[in-house]
Amino acid sequence: MVNAAPGQNNSLTDVPGVLVGHHHVLDPDAALGAGAATGCTVVRVPGGAVASVDVRGGGPGTRETDLLDPMNTVRQVDAILLAGGSAYGLAAADGVMRWLEENGAGIVMDPADAGRVVPIVPGAVIFDLPVGAWDIRPTAEFGYRAAEAAAVDFARGSVGAGVGARAGSIKGGVGTASIVLSDGLAAGITVAALIVANPVGSVFDPRTGLPWGCGTDGPDYFGLRAPTAEQLAAANALPVKGTVLNTTIGVVATDAPLDPAGCRRVAVTAHDGLARAVRPAHSPLDGDTIFALATGTAEEGSDLPLPPAFPPDLVVLDEICTAAAVVVERAIVDAIRSAHSVAGIPAYHDLLGA
Repeated sequence: MVNAAPGQNNSLTDVPGVLVGHHHVLDPDAALGAGAATGCTVVRVPGGAVASVDVRGGGPGTRETDLLDPMNTVRQVDAILLAGGSAYGLAAADGVMRWLEENGAGIVMDPADAGRVVPIVPGAVIFDLPVGAWDIRPTAEFGYRAAEAAAVDFARGSVGAGVGARAGSIKGGVGTASIVLSDGLAAGITVAALIVANPVGSVFDPRTGLPWGCGTDGPDYFGLRAPTAEQLAAANALPVKGTVLNTTIGVVATDAPLDPAGCRRVAVTAHDGLARAVRPAHSPLDGDTIFALATGTAEEGSDLPLPPAFPPDLVVLDEICTAAAVVVERAIVDAIRSAHSVAGIPAYHDLLGA
């Protein structure tokens, strides 16, 4: 898995049928406590996708996560909202629902009238209120515009839900990565992640200056080199993040035909990648939440004989889970490398090199 090749764009949208859109406001002179610096990101799946979620942090801000329990009735979602603004930012989901309803997406509730739909839009938020003005946060209009903007190509870094993100002492943001599995029964299946990195924990090793998330692939995979002693000293001298609320949130997607229980297992294992790339992770000060989507457009092998008590896709699911942790790890590295300084919060590339 260390040398697993990325998809064409090394992006969440390498999973066919998955689109990503951002909307944010960012003033050039935004500062801590002043100006606009917040936004949201929408992962849209036209036609819907099977989904689940795993919430690990002690302070989550979420919407419709109970619906994603595999024991419950609804088995697919139309979009996932990731937003800044803490609990206020959940209002952006109303705009996502409005866009979906206008475009006929959702559960059709009246067989005689296809326009009577209820879109399913779970979501999660990060705490970014101290970055920029406290009273500027995502609204329903943000969600509408992000849903409308959703496409295969999208920006990374200090955009969308990542505009006000801080990753420990440095700038956080939006990152993404993908893997196309090449061996065994899972050959040809794509697994990808999009992460909004806003943890209280550190995202780089204070001994080397390299991101913790390089641990699986090594710094050469990311084109990174160790910083100078002077750069490392400056980075280690930064004050710790001065807020008690944080959170890393994201989406893992695959084109494998998983059921809700399989998606839940993928979401659970994806948190392993978060724990490799952020130290500490899942703290009482974070609301770490990862959604998992399965579009079901790929075929999976099932020729391996298994005991009848086991699900037939068990071996494929295991490969997908392993890949899910790796793409989350890579996406967090991508988030901090792609971010640029906002509100005086220094970016990784400014402090520790390219």
